[in-house]
Amino acid sequence: MSVRTHPRTHPATTGVDGTRLPWWALALPVLAFTALLALILNPSEAHAATDAPMLAHLIEQIRALLVR
Repeated sequence: MSVRTHPRTHPATTGVDGTRLPWWALALPVLAFTALLALILNPSEAHAATDAPMLAHLIEQIRALLVR
């Protein structure tokens, strides 16, 4: 048995009018990026970097490049 299809009464929209993200979809990535950037710019607060001198040196080099 076949099912009847109904024709559309209005054309499908292709714009961004119906697409909305919740507030946290933008806030969480921004917060995570800010926290990681703060750890890179201030490596004294990154406790894991004290155990690995190579990683601490790399973070210091990146910070020096960003500060210039």
